[in-house]
Amino acid sequence: MPAVGVALVLLGALVDWRLGAILALWIGAWLVNVLISNTARGGGVRFLVPVIFGATLLGLWELAVRLFEISPIILPAPSVIAETFAANTDILWADFQQTILKGALAGYLIGCGAAFLTALLIDRSPFLQRGLLPVGNFIAALPIVGTAPILVMWFGFGWQSKAAVVVAMVFFPMLVNAVQGLKASEPMQRDLMHTYAASYGQSLMKLRLPTALPFLFNGLKICTTLALIGAIVAEFFGSPTVGMGFRIKIEVGRLAMDMVWAEIAVAALAGSGFYGLVALIERKTTFWHPSQRRG
Repeated sequence: MPAVGVALVLLGALVDWRLGAILALWIGAWLVNVLISNTARGGGVRFLVPVIFGATLLGLWELAVRLFEISPIILPAPSVIAETFAANTDILWADFQQTILKGALAGYLIGCGAAFLTALLIDRSPFLQRGLLPVGNFIAALPIVGTAPILVMWFGFGWQSKAAVVVAMVFFPMLVNAVQGLKASEPMQRDLMHTYAASYGQSLMKLRLPTALPFLFNGLKICTTLALIGAIVAEFFGSPTVGMGFRIKIEVGRLAMDMVWAEIAVAALAGSGFYGLVALIERKTTFWHPSQRRG
């Protein structure tokens, strides 16, 4: 690998010295990551691997923009985005509250909660299973760019319409995972509960719900990103003068791409944190499942 890396750097330098510098940074960081992965297998310093990888991407981005003199309208440098982020924290915080805390989080809780309750009804009624699931599949197939303007007209320009869009986006993925999770227990296990004369509620709480937890958390993790996307996209079709989608739409019209990237950074950080929180809760509550065991 080192010989191949040196050859790539030399080849890039022959084409353009700037390309050679970018390749040198990339290959150097790659070798450091490989070294850490091999020498610290299972150790506490393995967290450095994603940190170095992320820092490398930012470094390559910064270097490419500076060396090739890319216009900030096309792609601003990470340092410029960081400066814009620091100078507009009040605006970014207000947009975060409007889009994430009000629209995305409210819609996420309502949609996932409604999907779980619907799954319980479907689990008890084969008729509903045959009737509701195809309808849910139909609703999930509707394009957000078509449903979002309608929901904005119905619920107004506040966060309520954004929450409604999020509910429509997260309902079906959560429903499918919940229905499959409630069926995950073995027939022999269900027969044993029946032999013990357990009621539906007892069987649900002591057998079927614990068995369904991995499926439920899988749906919750999928819906974290869908909720964020739905709330931001919905704001393109009507919003008060605050919100991440509104800000992106306005700043694109002004060609202020550094502010657009700052909003994207907030969305990425919020989405990663939200997903990580759900994954952490999953690890604490489903530690017994094979998917949570570490070798």
